[in-house]
Amino acid sequence: MRVLTRVLSALRRTPATGGAAAGAGLPAGMIPAGKIARRARRPEPPPTAAPAVDLELIARRDRLIERFVLMQAELGGLYYEMAIRDHVRADVLAGKAAELQRVDAELAQVERFMHGEDERPAGRCSGCGAPHGQADVFCSQCGRPLHAQTNGAAP
Repeated sequence: MRVLTRVLSALRRTPATGGAAAGAGLPAGMIPAGKIARRARRPEPPPTAAPAVDLELIARRDRLIERFVLMQAELGGLYYEMAIRDHVRADVLAGKAAELQRVDAELAQVERFMHGEDERPAGRCSGCGAPHGQADVFCSQCGRPLHAQTNGAAP
């Protein structure tokens, strides 16, 4: 964002040239700044009906993003510490990576719910409270069965 601000302020300080010379001297494929500015000034089309925002899903997504970032940093730090001591334990790394993958799967599911790519959550897991879709059989967070029957057999 700062880079964009600096570029825009530099463009404002540059004297404008008008007429046919406005695009002269630009490399092939570059668009003159005046043309970009005219496009930017066009009125925005009226917004379409926005989907209802589920504040609980937004809060869950934010918590998952924070957790994902922390877990990813911890995994990288763990590998680094093991590597500098020349004692890399693949089983420990795989376990941490599996935990990270579960958080990533839940985050992806929450984002699908929010963007309307998946049906709205059909409910919440009785074990951990994670949202799940109607077609989900197991919880993406804790792995518990979500319905009374799975694959035709009782759990």
